[in-house]
Amino acid sequence: MRLSALAMESAVGTRKRQSLRVLFVDDENSIAELMRSELPRMGHVATVKQSPGAAIEAIQKNVFDAAIIDLRMPGGSGWDVIDYLREHSPETVCVISTGHGDRDDAIRAIRMGAYDFLPKPVSLFEISNVLDRIGERKALENKTLALESRLQRVEGRSDLIGNSAPMARVHKLIAKIAPTDSAVLILGETGTGKEMVARRVHEQSDRRDAPFVAVNCGAIPENLVESEFFGHRKGAFTGADSNRAGLFEVANHGTLFLDELGELDKSMQVKLLRFLESGEVRRVGDNEPFHVDVRIVCATNRELQQMVSAGTFREDLFFRVNTFEIYLPPLRERLDDIPSLALHLIARHLKRDSVPAEMLPPETIRLLQSHHWSGNVRELANVLEHAAILSDGKTIQPEDLPRSILRSSNSGVTSGYEQARSSAATSSHADGAADLINSEPITLREMEERLILRVLDKYQGDKPKAAKELGIALKTLYNRLSQMGQHRHAG
Repeated sequence: MRLSALAMESAVGTRKRQSLRVLFVDDENSIAELMRSELPRMGHVATVKQSPGAAIEAIQKNVFDAAIIDLRMPGGSGWDVIDYLREHSPETVCVISTGHGDRDDAIRAIRMGAYDFLPKPVSLFEISNVLDRIGERKALENKTLALESRLQRVEGRSDLIGNSAPMARVHKLIAKIAPTDSAVLILGETGTGKEMVARRVHEQSDRRDAPFVAVNCGAIPENLVESEFFGHRKGAFTGADSNRAGLFEVANHGTLFLDELGELDKSMQVKLLRFLESGEVRRVGDNEPFHVDVRIVCATNRELQQMVSAGTFREDLFFRVNTFEIYLPPLRERLDDIPSLALHLIARHLKRDSVPAEMLPPETIRLLQSHHWSGNVRELANVLEHAAILSDGKTIQPEDLPRSILRSSNSGVTSGYEQARSSAATSSHADGAADLINSEPITLREMEERLILRVLDKYQGDKPKAAKELGIALKTLYNRLSQMGQHRHAG
């Protein structure tokens, strides 16, 4: 192995690298000892073995990102290690390094999915370079996983809308905090847009080109939280049919947003604290930890200090995650933002870049600003989706708003349309349908549309609850709403 000063300098340079867990297999003592010291200097976690049997034992205990394997060794062949990796750890990237290789070996390596074939003697520079390329590939895979996760959530645009005085303070604090790597705790009621704040922190940081991974801590079954966070190796528990990267690993070099932090149980609080102190994670079933570079941003609508006093949240973890605190005010405390926010939400629903201000006449805005908005921005989005369907995507008049908005206003405005809607009982399907039938001659389609809208009103736009009361699947409700919009537009 060539060890020129230039090669060594290049191998351990100062540029930022993706840290990998590397298995290095070579029977030569001098090479093995060298790689035990040089791989960590390159920024990687090294496991060095000098026989195929020892390498397979290491694979049984740990998951590796990359393996550099010599083919000819006493007591076995490097091909045995590669075969074992293909079966038990297919995500490990294999690189073959041998002084006895020929054309047939190179062809076989390609067919077995080897990433590269390095004939000996090989320099530290070549090893560093191939590991850098593997690191870039792993980073791209993680970014793709994060993007797929985001698309599965069907997220809207990450704009944080609002120029009111309370929101101006939020924007100013984000600008101060984002360039740092400090932990951030976002506080606010449900539906205020805490994830949008977390995303804005990420987008204004030096990590903006790396993954942003969001997870709701309260939505993961308790017995799967550790596996979701830290990953697991194949066979670690019943149902672990393959190795799996955890969210901390997927977010490497980026930002991990932990929403509903207060829902974590005490055991996971300990593991999260350990990561914040060491930067190390360990897959379930692994023996060795590995380092990841992740910024943690947390959010909760619960009073963590009260939970600390009650003994349900660790005080040391609270101080760790609360380096900087951002309070996101409820919508009722920033009513001046409603016009711009409403136009943004309408545009998002209609899948447009923007909509004209004329879509919201002054009377409609006044009604929106007079509502309490206990559900915050999330409730506003549901209300405007409802109104946009009724208005055929045109100007939203007061009568297009749900009854809950009209009732809560102090305007005293009740149109003939609203009076007709208020006359129908909403306690059950049967009563509602009977009122619709007796009120005026209408078609079956119109009766169905009015009943759907009435039940949506009753639950303030909560579609899962409305679907349950209507006795239909949630997907069916979404299809009906889409058909209603198309029918009204065609009419």
